[in-house]
Amino acid sequence: MTAGVDRHELRQIIAGLSEGVILVEPDQTIAYANAAALAMHGAESLDELGPTVDAYRDRFCLRYRNNHEPENYPIERVIAGETFHDVVVEVTRTDRPGVEFVHSLRGLVATDRDGNPSCLALILKDVSDQFEAEERFERTFNANPAPAVITRLSDLRHVRVNLGFLEMTGHTRDAVIGRSVYEVDVLAGARNRDLAVARLNAGGTIPQMEACLDLPDGGRRFVIVAGQPIEMGDEPCMLFTFADLELRRKAEAALRQSEERFAKAFRLTPIPTVLVRAEDGQVTGVNEAFSRAFGLG
Repeated sequence: MTAGVDRHELRQIIAGLSEGVILVEPDQTIAYANAAALAMHGAESLDELGPTVDAYRDRFCLRYRNNHEPENYPIERVIAGETFHDVVVEVTRTDRPGVEFVHSLRGLVATDRDGNPSCLALILKDVSDQFEAEERFERTFNANPAPAVITRLSDLRHVRVNLGFLEMTGHTRDAVIGRSVYEVDVLAGARNRDLAVARLNAGGTIPQMEACLDLPDGGRRFVIVAGQPIEMGDEPCMLFTFADLELRRKAEAALRQSEERFAKAFRLTPIPTVLVRAEDGQVTGVNEAFSRAFGLG
């Protein structure tokens, strides 16, 4: 610790910080926690937090965001002299299962002039609201039947894909997540691809345009694609949404076939027939039998 600043003064400095601070001794005693750190654990006193690291482990269950329980709690990593940043964990009180938090943690090991650890601190930030918002977005995104992909702008890699896109294309989730926008090309065959790529690189809105996606089975899928810049956490991303044109194309093809069949049947029917527009009585067509019967050549 810096000369001239004792533990009492240090506690006064960190007492009013908005970040949570827990001071730990090398013998695994939890020496101090400011009001923010206590609140982030749903605790009102240091005793409730736990006087030692073992007591802390008994009272609070920590899990990483991938649902794996850490082998060593961040507080133990600090005691071991390790510094780290942005470790995100879910925290649950064992005596109150309904009390849950999400913490972003970093470890701080301060040394004296001889290089010996003089202050071990765990710095906490409550990111519960942020992750709750992201979870709500995830649920909405995954439940949306409209096909969609989210691409990170920093490296142009896909970071989210919903079921609608997987069903439309036949891709698996693993075949999309982590791939670049050019490996799983969501702008394949786009009518104005140059504009779309320029807007993507600039992080700008990509207007709706027709495209033709390559499918994993070798087929192709006609779609309308559009891109909207969004942020996930602090990460700029692009949300690609798609409208499947396959049904429309099939309907248009069926309509053309129907019109062709009608035209052929109308032309070849042996009964003289004339088509008249209802609104003004204008003759719009006559068949071959009508032409022969009335000598119209």
